[in-house]
Amino acid sequence: MTDGWIGGPGAGPVTDPQGRPLRALNPFDDGDDPGHDPHARQVDEPDPSPVTDAAVDAPVAAPVRRALVPFWSRRTTRVVGGAVLPVLVLAVWQYVTTSGLVAPYQLPSPASVWDAALDLQQRGELVTHVAISVQRVLIGFTIGAVVALVVAAVVGLSRAGDVLLAPTLAAIRAVPSLAWVPLLILWMKIGEDSKITLIAIGAFFPVYTTVAAALRHVDPQLVEAGRAFGLRGVRLLQSVQLPAVVPAVMSGLRLGLAQAWLFLVAAELIASSMGLGFLLTDSQNNGRVDRILLAIVLLALIGKLTDSIVAVVEKQLLRRLA
Repeated sequence: MTDGWIGGPGAGPVTDPQGRPLRALNPFDDGDDPGHDPHARQVDEPDPSPVTDAAVDAPVAAPVRRALVPFWSRRTTRVVGGAVLPVLVLAVWQYVTTSGLVAPYQLPSPASVWDAALDLQQRGELVTHVAISVQRVLIGFTIGAVVALVVAAVVGLSRAGDVLLAPTLAAIRAVPSLAWVPLLILWMKIGEDSKITLIAIGAFFPVYTTVAAALRHVDPQLVEAGRAFGLRGVRLLQSVQLPAVVPAVMSGLRLGLAQAWLFLVAAELIASSMGLGFLLTDSQNNGRVDRILLAIVLLALIGKLTDSIVAVVEKQLLRRLA
């Protein structure tokens, strides 16, 4: 074994007794120091080799496909599917009336209902009935919903409010809508105030019940986090608790709006001379079944339209808060 060599030939680089490589004796070393060679390339630097034609012609990775929307969740499917049942009902209605299975005075044909709508439109009464009813519903619903949100906040966030108010409100909620009519007539006479108050009562309870129950079940950890940042009272409600129950609030508003349309007919029984509820009762007194069906169809269409508007607002609000 030669002094200064570690290992035999082919076993590795030639080193001295201190373990440093003997560069002059290493056949794989050209003697240049890469640390002082400005043209030397570090080991971890990328290879600056030019792009070859093979690299240019290499296949490009296919773009990631977007997830397919389920069939029943597509907008077209929802629109077309939602129209299937009304079209089917209309077809059955037309067949029953034209085939003579039901007498025309009991169930007029769809064409007769359409003619009744045209007749009221020519007289200028149809738009008036619709506009008056929509105005009453919107005013009554707004008043009832605002009061319901305030009361729901008191009942849902305060143990004392829950104990003092919840039992009484639960009892009042069980009172039928028509039971309020004679009392409101005595208190508010037969003007618009009594009608709007009755609609507000109808809109109040769905909003109150839904929001109060949701506020009771807000995640306690969210509340504690808000209090850790110094939020109390109204600020805590606005910043933490109310955003946490936005889906429940919107559901309550939709239910309240539907209930407002239900209470409209009862409200327009109070010595009313305009509105869809009046059109129902007046057509009943005159035996105009075609106008009765027209009023029912208009209530359904306008109610669905207003519900769809609230649903769009709900979707946008939830998307913004997500």
